[in-house]
Amino acid sequence: MKALDHTDRQLINLLTRNARASTSALARALGVSRSTVQDRIARLEQRQIIEGYTLRFNDGFDQRQLRAHVMIQVNPKQGQRVEAALQDMEAVKTLQTVSGVFDLVTSVQTATTEEMDIVLDGIRALPGVEKTTTSIVLTTKFRR
Repeated sequence: MKALDHTDRQLINLLTRNARASTSALARALGVSRSTVQDRIARLEQRQIIEGYTLRFNDGFDQRQLRAHVMIQVNPKQGQRVEAALQDMEAVKTLQTVSGVFDLVTSVQTATTEEMDIVLDGIRALPGVEKTTTSIVLTTKFRR
């Protein structure tokens, strides 16, 4: 895969901050033409570097959501089954493999502590989950 050049990296940074920025605004910020921005975005999408665009919530709304990171130790013989079950849980936003004592880390988001408790109980009850440790997110200092 061809490496990204400086302009592609700048474009990705701008889109990361605001995926709805107009091609005109992006072109001005990059010092290139609108058609150059459109071509570069199309190439980044074709190369599957950009898979899609997402929604980011206002900090006031987002701070009212309860978030937690759950570290999960899994029986290796049931790892795929655990992964599939976690993928089916709407409150589980990410799932990553990690090194160390735990095998997986998830990011969980709910609106209330009661919902969080139900989700955490559901994770612990999954066949193959041997141990969990949960950390509730208190404050997000910055986001990129």
